[in-house]
Amino acid sequence: MEAGSVVLRVTTRNARFQQWEALLGNRGKRQRNREFLVQGVRPITMAIRFGWGIRELLVNTDVQLSAWARETLELARAGQVAVSCELMAELGGKTEAVPELLAIVEMPADDLSRIPAGQRMLTVVFDRPATPGNIGTLIRSADAFGADGVIVTGHAADVYDPKAVRASTGSLFSVPAVRVAAPRTVLDWVTGLRDQGVPVQVVGTDEHGDLDAASYDFTQPTLLLIGNETSGLSAAWREACGHLLRIPMAVAAASSLNAATAASVILYESIRQKTAVEHA
Repeated sequence: MEAGSVVLRVTTRNARFQQWEALLGNRGKRQRNREFLVQGVRPITMAIRFGWGIRELLVNTDVQLSAWARETLELARAGQVAVSCELMAELGGKTEAVPELLAIVEMPADDLSRIPAGQRMLTVVFDRPATPGNIGTLIRSADAFGADGVIVTGHAADVYDPKAVRASTGSLFSVPAVRVAAPRTVLDWVTGLRDQGVPVQVVGTDEHGDLDAASYDFTQPTLLLIGNETSGLSAAWREACGHLLRIPMAVAAASSLNAATAASVILYESIRQKTAVEHA
């Protein structure tokens, strides 16, 4: 079937629909199929802009498509499936508006080589994040503040969970996000970079850290570790750290920040330092 053509029409909760539905709530199904469902205008647009593989576009057949939807169908050149408005509403995850389009997107390999490495690299490691929304928020901040990539380690929520994808507001498609089972794999990668002449420093975050975040030199290549929302960094990651960075806080009822929020503060400090050097 030629790319861009409508291959079938789905109007009932048949086996094809159930496959798409499973991509929303079944992590195992996403992993086995190496695909995930993307909702929303900006995420779909970003997926196409950054060259991700679009396996199918689901098209709402009961509405007049907007200029954005028509342009997206032209740019994606993917197989199109006509889907009834009722079923699109179920897959869209929102009650206020039924989507015009949904995308089934190919999942890239979890390969650390996807992350650019260089003398000013900054890569964020999120250790065992429990909630997909925090993963998406951290990826969005990494994108906004110029990080080169995000690594999610350990027993963690899924980078490709719909909540993570939505929370990233499309940044998932511009910032490499790689899932790695154990710290050792990442540390071996760091060792390899050092052997190639990239002196990567490994620093963590902790409210009782030994160094204020502003006192650390973010103009050097850095692996920045963010711990689990409840328990912080694992013992293995703590042992790997050259420093633990703290964020100065006012005397207040809040003794700590949400993990993704703390990462955003430190990522802002990193770009502040780099910008200051560039304009010095």
